[in-house]
Amino acid sequence: MILEQMYTKCLAQGAYFISSQGEAIIIDPLREVQPYLDLAKDHDSTIKYVFLTHFHADFVSGHVTLAKETGAPIVFGPNAEPNFQAIIAKDYQEFKLGDITIIAIHTPGHTLESTTYLLRDKQGKDTAIFSGDTLFLGDVGRPDLAQKMGELTEKDLAGFLYDSLRNKIMPLADDITVYPAHGAGSACGKNMMKQTVDTLGNQKQVNYALRANMTKDEFITEVTKGLLPPPKYFPLNVQLNKDGYKDIDEVLKVGTQKLSPEAFGAIANETGAIVLDVRHQDEFAKGHIPRSIFIGIDGGFAPWVGALIADVKQPLLLITEPGREKETVTRLSRVGFDNTLGYLEGGFAAWVHAAKDYDVVNSVTAEVLQKELEKDMQFVFDVRKENEYLSEHLINANNTPLDSLNDYLGIFPEKEMFFVHCAGGYRSMIAASILKSRGIHNLIDVKGGFKSIKETNMQVSEFVCPTKL
Repeated sequence: MILEQMYTKCLAQGAYFISSQGEAIIIDPLREVQPYLDLAKDHDSTIKYVFLTHFHADFVSGHVTLAKETGAPIVFGPNAEPNFQAIIAKDYQEFKLGDITIIAIHTPGHTLESTTYLLRDKQGKDTAIFSGDTLFLGDVGRPDLAQKMGELTEKDLAGFLYDSLRNKIMPLADDITVYPAHGAGSACGKNMMKQTVDTLGNQKQVNYALRANMTKDEFITEVTKGLLPPPKYFPLNVQLNKDGYKDIDEVLKVGTQKLSPEAFGAIANETGAIVLDVRHQDEFAKGHIPRSIFIGIDGGFAPWVGALIADVKQPLLLITEPGREKETVTRLSRVGFDNTLGYLEGGFAAWVHAAKDYDVVNSVTAEVLQKELEKDMQFVFDVRKENEYLSEHLINANNTPLDSLNDYLGIFPEKEMFFVHCAGGYRSMIAASILKSRGIHNLIDVKGGFKSIKETNMQVSEFVCPTKL
């Protein structure tokens, strides 16, 4: 038997390839399927099934394309209602794969169709579970993302999740390996560990949601506590995963069209496309197309695009570093953004060479910020998440979290200069680009963010461990 976890850090997502005696399955594949086809070829295996643990909200899965490419049927658990042909497994239904067995265990709670797949080896021993968003390492899936809940509430779903964990997962052997669908950084949970593999026995010791003698009411309270609103693109991704989507080759063909500065500008004006600049934040600060939005490809790119642009049908035009055009279009498609219309050939340098207007972002070091604050009271805005801000922040700084920045536009000074910072500089540059696109130009970015601020003598609040908030 061969088992490989294929982990994508940008999405904090794990897909799985398992093969036995020339037969293979894929669990929770990403949008681009060539890596799975290559793995099957390398291991001289035929893909027999494509398993989905649930309808994912945070990314568009590759199940439809993979089934088309291989002829392998798609398998969902009970209660799934896809708008394409699929096997809807019964609870504890078994699927043979070479000399091993995959068992579908219905574990509703994160969503109504959520299913955990149990791997049983050729000796009949339970060896691993692929838990999707039912069980993470250090956490469990949030119970507020289910579609068509009807009269059900997130507390009802949390109750279902408690029963699924207690009755179906926790009775399994402690030495079973847990392979979740996500790790730290995913918006599908709130307290995930950085590790991507663990034993069930260890999770019973360290995962708050698996505490012994925990009552259902206690579980519901803790699982639903502190849930932030889900990103707005989540329901749109669920719908794509239920209905199907365009082939990624078609998306790439359109999205990687080369555009001259003149054509680029004309298409932006005609279509209302957002100009998305994915270069490093320092390059964006030095110069960028006016009203363009910065979301760097080397940060938490796809989730931030989904959270801040939200509408997956929004037309996009790209500014990239040369050679990263295909990568950018691919990563956008992972979260359902299929309407990329092309990229600026030659990058931002071509725009400057064509004598087009451009804008800059004023930036200063934390040392300069300290000197400015010593002169008189200045406005400082911290765009980190609320829990980051509450754990430790610059005294008198205002918290305006990036993912809800539009809700705070009215509190930014109209004329006075103000400073923005995040943890390290990535998110504050995104915030700066959004504010400038809204006509707010009287801002200064703090290079290095809070990390640099802490290296000065500026007064910060007393540190509070985030787990105690």
